[in-house]
Amino acid sequence: MKLKALLLAGVATLAALPALARENHALLVGASTYPALDEKFWLKGPANDIDLVQTYLLTNESIPFDAEDMIVLADGIEGKKAPTLQAIRDAFKELAEKVQPGDFVYLHFSGHGSQAPAKDPDSELDGLDELFLPVDIGPWNNTVGEVENALVDDEIGELIAMLRAKGVDVWAVFDSCHSGTVTRAAPSGDGDEKMRKLEPGALGVPQAAIVDAAGASRGLESPRDRADAPVTEPEERREGEGTFVAFFAAQTNETTPEKLMPRSTKDRVQGVFTYTVFETLAERPGITYRQLGQEVLRKYSVKNLARSTPLFEGDLDGVVFGSGETADVRQWPAEKGETKLRLKAGTLHGLAKGERLAVLASPADSTEDAIGYVMVDTASTFGATAVLEDGQTLEDIPRGAFLRKIDAGVDLTLRVALPEGEGAAQKAMVAAVQAIEEEGILGERFVFVAAGEEADIRLAVIPESPRPDAIWILDGTGAVPVLDGEGAPVLNFGTLPSVSTGDKSPEELAAVMTEQFAHIGKALNVLRIGAASSGNGLNVPVELHRARFDLDAGAIVEGSRAPMDSGNVPRLIPGDTVGVRVENTTDQPLDINVLYVGADYSITFMDKGRMQPGGIYNEDLSLISDESFGRDRLVVILSPAGEQSDVEDLSFLEQDPLVRTRAVTGSAGGFKGLLDEAGFGQKTRAALPLGGKKKGPEPVILQFEIDTVPGEG
Repeated sequence: MKLKALLLAGVATLAALPALARENHALLVGASTYPALDEKFWLKGPANDIDLVQTYLLTNESIPFDAEDMIVLADGIEGKKAPTLQAIRDAFKELAEKVQPGDFVYLHFSGHGSQAPAKDPDSELDGLDELFLPVDIGPWNNTVGEVENALVDDEIGELIAMLRAKGVDVWAVFDSCHSGTVTRAAPSGDGDEKMRKLEPGALGVPQAAIVDAAGASRGLESPRDRADAPVTEPEERREGEGTFVAFFAAQTNETTPEKLMPRSTKDRVQGVFTYTVFETLAERPGITYRQLGQEVLRKYSVKNLARSTPLFEGDLDGVVFGSGETADVRQWPAEKGETKLRLKAGTLHGLAKGERLAVLASPADSTEDAIGYVMVDTASTFGATAVLEDGQTLEDIPRGAFLRKIDAGVDLTLRVALPEGEGAAQKAMVAAVQAIEEEGILGERFVFVAAGEEADIRLAVIPESPRPDAIWILDGTGAVPVLDGEGAPVLNFGTLPSVSTGDKSPEELAAVMTEQFAHIGKALNVLRIGAASSGNGLNVPVELHRARFDLDAGAIVEGSRAPMDSGNVPRLIPGDTVGVRVENTTDQPLDINVLYVGADYSITFMDKGRMQPGGIYNEDLSLISDESFGRDRLVVILSPAGEQSDVEDLSFLEQDPLVRTRAVTGSAGGFKGLLDEAGFGQKTRAALPLGGKKKGPEPVILQFEIDTVPGEG
């Protein structure tokens, strides 16, 4: 049996050990520069990743890590050892000699990944080993059939197994990738963006060897299946071994980027995955690994961070870092400066300049008991300052006061990047924008920006597309989806909306585009509001399941119902159904609304209902058709309800799919009519209350990603 499948064998770690006996350890590896490779392959982000992770671990008060229990291997950080293959091996050996049963180890790897023909072809579905590349990487050695000094997935498994054999719990995060293609048709504005993968050819791996490995591929058994992670969870664990959780930035057939994170920094390149994981942790400490993974996926979709799909393996229902209390309030101690208040939280924790915070005399106080308010004046990654409102002085702030975030701002503006170039289609779009702006009724809901600037959707003219004279509507990454398959990437224009230009006047094109933008904005705003909601302690179990539907019989196929892993992105094929099971474990009634947001920007209202305390909602809701494929989202909204109130009804959010190919259309009803028809109002910002102590739970909006793919045959 493959070693990486064995490494996760074992039982739960020794939970009976006293909490005080546990120590936290970390090994942080960041590889940026590769002397044996052309400088165009060097990275900027890994050193920044490791700096961010190290700072977070050393300043996180609820899960303390000591500097003497942290090994840092990173080029680009002064005083740290270079992450060579031998240094990584030595660090694991040092950890294994130091840790004791019940300890916790955090592992972080940032750098390039690649693939090479598997030494044991039977161990890999695709016939390829996944590699992490230390800085002393060498070329392909044809004599031994391996890339010199590469850290192979099997060896990573052995090194982690060495730790777990000591009864140690391990969480490993890998911010690298191995293969995949991203094809951009519109500039994203991320000039510093690089992909953290090297094609095997860049390491000198012969193409013939890759072809031979592909010939040994056993393939996936079903279209629903994804390739296994480099380190996988077996069915059983050996007695005495610690638990294991692994987060991967991308599937083994995808790539992952590093770029400016957050975008406002303008000069700090980070791994998108690393930053998003720790931003989510900083905002919501004490959550489970499964919840963390779900929120990372949601951030990817709402912010258009990357086209990759992170993968999460292991004991996902454990609390992140294995301990710590769940925090349902975002608040921090207030420290007095000379003229301002300081707090140990910043942009990573969701704070921004201009945000209003409540001042509480005690962390247990309700937000309604605030003794004052302050405004965030400056914010860096891990720190911020706040200025007092008029009439307040530092003397008014009592010792032991806390500053609490009181709402989550939701930006409802749709930013649209105009197409690059000066052809006829581009000029037609410029004229349409002028017509839209002259109408003067859009307010600030639509903002048009130049190609390459930060945007929610990007317009592009694509000469190699089936409609070279049309305007194509892309998401914020500016990338065209790529069909699965071997060889050169095949662009999948079938999933993208486009609008012809040569057959429309500026007013007609403006009307069509306005309708399209309103449609997209409504779907995106449903997801944005969900991302901003916290639930404030409303924690009930929600499970997804799938089944097969017999169209002839009009019923679920007996015995076909099976649970879906809500910690990852499942694949569904035509004829599958999506079901939801929710148990009301609270002491009050809950209303449930279920929406299905399609890759085509449709919003389907699936169902609503009320669950009394102890009640269970368990329904098959959606049948997957063969009309559209892509990344869909199932949105489950749970709201506390009054005993005699009507059931919350969100069916008004429903809308049809976005029409992919638009012909000539009139502007009957004008732009205002189109906006009203699409439910796209004039408000540009909303604030969702985060709640506080001594207050009932707020509604929670859960989002589950689902990939719909063609079936067999």
